[in-house]
Amino acid sequence: MTYEGSCHCGRVAFEVEGTIDSGLSCNCSMCGRKGSLLWFVPRDQMRLTTPEDAASTYMFNKHVIKHRFCPVCGIHAYGEGVDPKGNPIAAINLRCLEGIDLAAIPVHEYDGKSK
Repeated sequence: MTYEGSCHCGRVAFEVEGTIDSGLSCNCSMCGRKGSLLWFVPRDQMRLTTPEDAASTYMFNKHVIKHRFCPVCGIHAYGEGVDPKGNPIAAINLRCLEGIDLAAIPVHEYDGKSK
């Protein structure tokens, strides 16, 4: 299935293909503050529909995850990194996708605060 997503103002928009089987809620210093529900997909399953430079990037701690957000409305729409095997991945903020029922998606808690 293909989903459309964006920040609040629409300056950062994308399409992502896949099956949403669960979301991840992390309590690290960043995720705990922004309240994202993350869905991880191979990066090639996500396609930006707005220019890449429309999103700003924030990196912290080990500087391995690019937290991508809109500099206009401030919404963190997705992140980029690599999985344990070195494959590019996207961490999609499920709250930014159109037409999904968040209540129907199982959420797994991740203790990023302790990592």
